[in-house]
Amino acid sequence: MHKENKNLKYHSLAHFVSCEREKIGLSQQGLAKKCNLDIEQISSIESGIETFLSTTVRQKLSKGLKTSLEEIKRYEKNEDFHFSNNYDIEKIKEEILLNQGNSKAAFFCPICGSKLIVRIAKMYDLEDNLVLHPKARCSKCPFQVQ
Repeated sequence: MHKENKNLKYHSLAHFVSCEREKIGLSQQGLAKKCNLDIEQISSIESGIETFLSTTVRQKLSKGLKTSLEEIKRYEKNEDFHFSNNYDIEKIKEEILLNQGNSKAAFFCPICGSKLIVRIAKMYDLEDNLVLHPKARCSKCPFQVQ
């Protein structure tokens, strides 16, 4: 991994996006408009707050910067963690289900402490019974509850 870092042209995702944006002559506002993203999101990427992008944001940014998805992925912070504690994941799922009607309930990532984005998928089993599946993803790192 150390050799790979020597081959990188930029030292971070923030630096990459900023330089590539300037190369094509766009302001942050111009890039946001071209990518159909909020200016706040472009700003947080360029300031280093967002270091891991969702697939949709990565695709929009790739198109707006006229670069490949792989190029953007090279500079994203690649969290190398293995969160395999099923007890904690089951506990998070239970909490999501218990608080499904509470709009003030907040859930936080067990890896980085950032806010989790939660939803409940409604599915039906073979006997047409409603089954609720809690889902969550971190707003900053790759952590997910599937």
